Amino acid sequence: MTSIAYTNGRVLNQGKVEDNLAIIVTGTQIEAVIEPGHAIAEDIKTIDLEGNYVLPGFIDTQVNGGGGVLFNDSPDVAGIRAMGEAHYQFGTTGFLPTLISDELDVIRQGVSAVKEAINQGVPGVLGIHIEGPFLAHDRRGVHDAQKLQQLTHEIINALEPLRSGQTLLTLAPETVSPDMIRSLTEKGFIVCGGHSNARYEQVNAAIENGLRGFTHLFNAMSQLTAREPGMVGAALESKNTWCGIIADNHHVSPVSLKLAYRCKGPERLMLVTDAMPPVGSSQSEFSLLGKKVRVSDGVCRDPDGTLAGTALDMASAVRNIIEDTGCSIPEASCMASASPAVFLGQQADRGTIEAGKRADLVIINEKLEVLTTLIGGKVVFAGK
Repeated sequence: MTSIAYTNGRVLNQGKVEDNLAIIVTGTQIEAVIEPGHAIAEDIKTIDLEGNYVLPGFIDTQVNGGGGVLFNDSPDVAGIRAMGEAHYQFGTTGFLPTLISDELDVIRQGVSAVKEAINQGVPGVLGIHIEGPFLAHDRRGVHDAQKLQQLTHEIINALEPLRSGQTLLTLAPETVSPDMIRSLTEKGFIVCGGHSNARYEQVNAAIENGLRGFTHLFNAMSQLTAREPGMVGAALESKNTWCGIIADNHHVSPVSLKLAYRCKGPERLMLVTDAMPPVGSSQSEFSLLGKKVRVSDGVCRDPDGTLAGTALDMASAVRNIIEDTGCSIPEASCMASASPAVFLGQQADRGTIEAGKRADLVIINEKLEVLTTLIGGKVVFAGK
């Protein structure tokens, strides 16, 4: 099996950036991380990284589209593959294709497509995110009101999570009973709260019954107020949940980003893109379930002015979180890699650079621009 030594890199190693380390990749795995002065076997091919950073590949748990494709419109392997190829160039090595509220038949198609994509080895596909349709009407955002519906035990019995990947389901806790959340988690779903008007007590009851995280913190959820902490307050207070957050400088104020960072820390805050078809394409508009969405100055809005996902990529999210919070590169990397890996239960294979883990790596320059992306040791993007 061929081995490659990536040398002279600034490697994120055990929470610190260390200079002149070498990473030995054999097949799909990291074989070793070698300190300066240690000999590398003569028969191993070497690639000089010229002092650029090497970070764990980014993991994005909310990818609606990319490369001109919307997953709701193309719930098939070809659509997933096109989305992945659009995001590899921004350092994404693991992602959840995400369906926004739609008919149950479309959801079933999406689940089947992701299952087949994983079986075919489409790089980076870790599962699926089903965002709705069990959401609060008045917090639906751009989701189609006609697609929303009530979750029932019959639907729970009919829904099956992936066995070869993770299935994330976002719902509004106040629209279901706590035992429904428990039933979903016992079946193997990862349940998040979002698009919700839940009271603080309702959110805590959901957490006690297995709610694991929150979808795009601050956006489309009950806010923190003086006498009602809401979903935002419950999310920030909870020590055992994860929060996805959109760091695009449009969805969330830099001040709110700082507060979330201070409350949750990098281990419990996850950068997500909520990306739409324009990412990795030249599109300036697209159709979202019958509505025309325009992209202007990096912002996606429908004709009513409602935010409709983003034109954000993970590399930009990393740069933005550093600029807005003053966090370090290792801390930003944690929010883009290690934190979502733990959230998805993938920390044994992904999220950090260690011997025995998958060689999912992103090589970036001083400006934090992506130069090369590797998934399982294979180069899936190489910049010019």
